[in-house]
Amino acid sequence: MEQKITVSDSELEILEVLWAAGNALNAGEIRSALDAHKNWERTTVLTLIQRLVKKGALLQEKRAQNNREVYYYTPCIAREEYVRAETRNFVEKFFKGRSRNLAAALVDSEALTRKDIEELRDYFNQNL
Repeated sequence: MEQKITVSDSELEILEVLWAAGNALNAGEIRSALDAHKNWERTTVLTLIQRLVKKGALLQEKRAQNNREVYYYTPCIAREEYVRAETRNFVEKFFKGRSRNLAAALVDSEALTRKDIEELRDYFNQNL
């Protein structure tokens, strides 16, 4: 990720819909996908989409459809890349860049079970 793209929680929901779809969607399709858990007005969805386009998080492409032009949107960043960047930012911001401090905080807060810790240990042993 060359530039840091910061998105709000609501904007992230738009991105999640597009990442899950795996292909470009128009605003109506995005809104339909959100309808299951959000009751956003059409204008809210359009505003969030335009913010993401302005931030460089979405690519907007005009396509002909049923004798009219419709905009379709594609994420400019892969979900995995975004999560990696946000994780790095989180560790920098709250743990002075030290992942060990993050792990200690998780253990101290009892957010990790013994099973979680064992699974992490196995993961590290297999991947390092």
